Amino acid sequence: MFGSEDRYQYIASPLIEVICQLRFPAILSIAAQEPAAFQERIRGDYPIYAARQDQVAPRVVNANGGPTLETQKPVTNYNFLSEDKRWKVNLTSGFIALSTVSYRRWEEFAGRLDKLLAEFIEIYHPAFFERIGLRYVNAVSRQRLHLEGRPWNELIQPAYLGVMGEFDVEEEQLTKCATDIDMKLEGDCGLKLHAGLGLLGDGKRDPEVKFIFDQDLSCGGNISPAGVPDKLLTLHGFADRVFRGAVTSELHSAMGPEPMG
Repeated sequence: MFGSEDRYQYIASPLIEVICQLRFPAILSIAAQEPAAFQERIRGDYPIYAARQDQVAPRVVNANGGPTLETQKPVTNYNFLSEDKRWKVNLTSGFIALSTVSYRRWEEFAGRLDKLLAEFIEIYHPAFFERIGLRYVNAVSRQRLHLEGRPWNELIQPAYLGVMGEFDVEEEQLTKCATDIDMKLEGDCGLKLHAGLGLLGDGKRDPEVKFIFDQDLSCGGNISPAGVPDKLLTLHGFADRVFRGAVTSELHSAMGPEPMG
């Protein structure tokens, strides 16, 4: 399942979004008023501001008549975007997240995240983080890589193909095919992975069927602010190795790998 630990930067990377979210025990002051001091600290990198109300899933409570669903109050989600709108910060009373649709390399992403977290920690002083999540969403396009006509079983390893890996199943017969994995990794880390055929934006703008490889890696526990960088580096390492282990040498070469030190 895991590829080599060698690192590569792909010229034609299939990444369409990278997200890092850190959850912490609720800080009521974030919900009580707009985070003006936090905005002032990050406004140079993320000058566009907006806020929205996110509906929270109902909570199951045990009443006299048995379990019932209790409606939860909406949560205010503060959004801060870069000028080109390709980088975004989300802040609520329970989490902070950084996402981008312009991911180039880990060092750049980690640098931005480190700067963001330093400002957040200085202002809000979270006691610890309960969960750190790192998500990589890939959409492999055969058209972009000049691999039209190549079957997916020549580009993706069998473990992620489902019935597409069977010799008597024609790819054109399938309207949907996916594999979902939920597994523990070393330490207190875990992986939820979705791999399979899909259309971006429901195919309204781009009708090409792509192979979606969506990794959601996480670790939990009472993680001190000082312990965050090591946890993130571990999750990033898992993500690299899982993706490299999922692609064939043909697809690896087609994406234009450049070794990284």
